[in-house]
Amino acid sequence: MLAFDIRDDYELIEGEKFMAPSPFKRHGKIVGRLMFTIGNHAFINKLGSSFSDNFDVNLPDGNTLRPDFIFIGAANDNIVFNNEDENFYGVPDMVAEIFSRSTMKRDMTIKKDVYERNGVKEYWLINPWSESIEVYLLRDGKYFLDNVYQNYKDNDLENMTDEERAEVQFEIPVAVLDGFKVKIRNIFGWYFE
Repeated sequence: MLAFDIRDDYELIEGEKFMAPSPFKRHGKIVGRLMFTIGNHAFINKLGSSFSDNFDVNLPDGNTLRPDFIFIGAANDNIVFNNEDENFYGVPDMVAEIFSRSTMKRDMTIKKDVYERNGVKEYWLINPWSESIEVYLLRDGKYFLDNVYQNYKDNDLENMTDEERAEVQFEIPVAVLDGFKVKIRNIFGWYFE
């Protein structure tokens, strides 16, 4: 019998192995944009560090997940990076999962429950097809939906009433970074504003 090595592109969720599929091109672009916007801000201001989906996060309850995006705040010293196996042990401040057809259901259900149970403060579910982001914030040990943010195209905005357009939010506040805001277009667009 072969030994199980979590670094072989698997996640261990509730005692069951799930293969982590190779990301598609758009997925990689979104991860890169999160790293650029959130990671850059955190790095420049010495607020913490961001990581992409190349690291396993070993959570206190025994689950090992590989989030698409990880943010660990500077004050979060319960995270241990093991240089030997190059993985994390503890609870990140924020994670994001980008839907793929094979992982979407798991991201919305079991992984969300695992992150909530372990105390991840902020969880983003990113839908690359609808260009929307659901933001969950932890309050009293439970996630609540903060908001669903949508990337509207210019022609969508032109077809809205003034009242509808007034409700549109163009930026997402990152709660774990004291409300630092990320432009939605910078996550999904081909350019940065």
